[in-house]
Amino acid sequence: MRLSHPLLVESPHRLLAEYPVVVSLTVEWGDQDCFQHVNNTVYLKWCETARVVYLELAGMWPLIQKEGRGPILAAITCDYRLPVTFPDTVQVGARVTRIGNSSFRMEHAVVSLRQDALVAESGSVLVFVEYEKNQPLPVPEAIRSAFAQIEGRPLAELTGNG
Repeated sequence: MRLSHPLLVESPHRLLAEYPVVVSLTVEWGDQDCFQHVNNTVYLKWCETARVVYLELAGMWPLIQKEGRGPILAAITCDYRLPVTFPDTVQVGARVTRIGNSSFRMEHAVVSLRQDALVAESGSVLVFVEYEKNQPLPVPEAIRSAFAQIEGRPLAELTGNG
């Protein structure tokens, strides 16, 4: 499947070969904290950007904007491997690793191009909800199929039934 988005990287870093969606982001001077390295919260923003691009590619936005249904972040973790400093560019990979009834798990990896190294790994759980009622809903079949297509794997492998 050929994916298209302005932030997508055409030639992802070799450490991101297992991630079907990879975005490139510039490290800004203001991303650093008083310890002169990128603040821990910025890594989560980078992962959020990759996650949003992935969800856009999966066709999530029409559901959100027109139907008031879509994902909310229920949990997130981040393992920091190496500090990042300005100037640098990072590539951030996103992938869906598991789809449940009303939730799905995503994983992210952050690679520093200047360091040529993996600098962080993150995992998140998103729940598909009806926003107005704040009620979980089953992940729609069209979204499940889009995830499988983006991942290049059968849906059964993502739902644990394969």
